[in-house]
Amino acid sequence: MCVAQQRALVQASAEGSVQARCQALGLARSSYYYQPRGESAENLRLMRLLDEEFTWHNFKGVLGLRDHLRLAGHAVNEKRVRRLVRLMGHEPVYPKPRLSVPGQGITRYPYLLRDRPATAPNEVWSTDITYIPMAKGFLYLVAVLDWHARYVLSWELSNTLDVGFCLTALHTALAQHPAPYIFNSDQGSQFTSQPFEQALLQAGSRISRDGRGRATDNAFIERLWRSVKWECVYLNPATDGQHLYQQLHAYFTYYNHHRPHQALKGQTPAQVFAQIPTFNPPSICLTNPV
Repeated sequence: MCVAQQRALVQASAEGSVQARCQALGLARSSYYYQPRGESAENLRLMRLLDEEFTWHNFKGVLGLRDHLRLAGHAVNEKRVRRLVRLMGHEPVYPKPRLSVPGQGITRYPYLLRDRPATAPNEVWSTDITYIPMAKGFLYLVAVLDWHARYVLSWELSNTLDVGFCLTALHTALAQHPAPYIFNSDQGSQFTSQPFEQALLQAGSRISRDGRGRATDNAFIERLWRSVKWECVYLNPATDGQHLYQQLHAYFTYYNHHRPHQALKGQTPAQVFAQIPTFNPPSICLTNPV
């Protein structure tokens, strides 16, 4: 930069015009980009606290991190925490949508829960299977969940994907609680098999099935899997099947009886499942299969 340009730049800077500075240097105005200011000292402090909490509890989302800061005495809202979490690149990992593989020659049932909220326990149950890794090998986990209370009614582990352990979980739930008005599942071959279907029909339940590739149709139990994996399984991988069974038994006891839910207004699933009368189905039942 020559002396004349330096003098012109000093004069333009004094005038405070970005356009004048660019003209003094012989640059196009469009080539100048605004350099944003860095985060404030307060935001940097909050980011450090968020990073520490996320390192220890990486299953927490924006609302959980917001509540953590509020408990520590910081007046922050969801919008601010969301921006800082995105800036740090933190994102809780959760299962992505997958297509379920239906069995051959199955009876087709519609999805009955679109725009239909569950209003009482035993109105809607749902089930699903998930993969559980261990230190060596893996097992499969199936659970039966009450939609209204988010209460885990039963669960089973297996080293194969046959229908047997799914039927065991279903029979366990039916033996302890009244049959649900609607039972929802995906189109997996275990749930579309004749033994599973007949067990539901004999219990008097209407069968509902997710649409192909629509993981959100069974969102409540998908959210349960996220909680199980990030609050239990991934934090301390089991050494073998017996160890995994002990871990899951302790976790589901905690989940049902001691873990408050935001969707339940801070109550536990067991509290909600016990305090509201059981759902009474309507007297007229429409034809189920389509």
